[in-house]
Amino acid sequence: MVSLDTADHRLSRGDAAPDFELPGTDGTTYTLEDFDDYDALLVVFTCNHCPYAKAKFAELNYLAGEHDDLAVVGISSNDAEEYPDDSFERMQELVEEGTIDYDAYLYDESQDVAAAYGAVCTPDPFLFANDAGTFRLAYHGRIDDALNPDDDPSEYEMREYVETVLAGESVEAEDKPSRGCSIKWKAGNEPDYWNV
Repeated sequence: MVSLDTADHRLSRGDAAPDFELPGTDGTTYTLEDFDDYDALLVVFTCNHCPYAKAKFAELNYLAGEHDDLAVVGISSNDAEEYPDDSFERMQELVEEGTIDYDAYLYDESQDVAAAYGAVCTPDPFLFANDAGTFRLAYHGRIDDALNPDDDPSEYEMREYVETVLAGESVEAEDKPSRGCSIKWKAGNEPDYWNV
C-alpha cells in the first residue's frame, strides 16, 4: 500500500491537465480534447486487480452516471506483462460486464501519461474544472474517507468536490492523500519522482 503523500512531483491547483492520446476499451482513441464539452473531468489512475481500486469502482460508476456534465475517465498504467490481470483485454471484459461503467477506460501502456500526471497509486484521482476550454486542476486526492478496501465510507468527499466544481466554485478543502497499491512500473521505467 502506498499513499499520494509519498510523491514529490505533483500537479498544483490551477495547473492544466497534461494531454494524452490513449486507446479506450470501446475501440476509440481518446485525447483530452474529446472531453471539452464537459464542465468537469475526473481522471483516475486505476487498475483491474488492486483491492483499493476495486473498492472504488461502484463510486466512480455512480459519479459517471449522476452527472451529465462530468466526465469520469479511468486510466490503467500498470505493467500488464508482470500483472496479467491488468491487461487491456481484462479492462475490456470489466467494461463489457458492467463492473466498470465510466465515460472512458483507457490504457496507458507506455506509462508516459501516469508519469506526466505524477500518479503514484491506484486509485489516484485528479479532478479538473473546465476553464474556457482548458482543464485546470481543482482537487487531487481521495474519493471518500474509506481508506481500506473493506471499510464503508462515511463521507463521499469527491461527490461534494464535483458538485462544487460544477457550480463554478473553487474547492477549498485541502488535498487528502489517496491510498492504494503502487502503480506497477515497468523495470527501468520508473519516473524521477518515484521514491517509494
